[in-house]
Amino acid sequence: MMPRPTLRPATVDDAASLAGVARATFTETFGTLYSAADLATFLEQHTPEDWAREVADPGYAVQIVEMGHVAVGYIKLGPPKLPFTPPEGAIELRQFYLLQPWQGSGLGPEMMEWALAEARARGHQAIYLSVFTDNYRARRFYAKYGFEDVGPYQFMVGDHADEDVVMRRTL
Repeated sequence: MMPRPTLRPATVDDAASLAGVARATFTETFGTLYSAADLATFLEQHTPEDWAREVADPGYAVQIVEMGHVAVGYIKLGPPKLPFTPPEGAIELRQFYLLQPWQGSGLGPEMMEWALAEARARGHQAIYLSVFTDNYRARRFYAKYGFEDVGPYQFMVGDHADEDVVMRRTL
């Protein structure tokens, strides 16, 4: 039987691994949609320094998914950064990524259950996220967990504006 990746709370020492898996998963999932320049500009946001700052910030919660000591995914909750002000008591599911070989392995539900439990434990009443309009698999997954569409969102990748959907779930 093949070993299964594990989830654990990320630490500042994981910053380089998180930056690497963030860049790899985004490129793997969406890289073909953008010019090389727009993709490179977007990926500049995923530096080890940026990850270390967020992991150290108590307003964020990050779980890293590892196979052995190699990062294969992550999930991050943080203060809402959407182009509107969510109601008081909301948190945002900022990112939720697994490398393709691990998608469909059962890790997604485990990661989502962690996010919902963490948001509740922090006293939040709602959780928001944004998802690419054409990412039907992810949209179905989120809907299965009670997330509902609340409106469109222009998500910038470099100079390219993607049409995303903001989704919300009451906790």
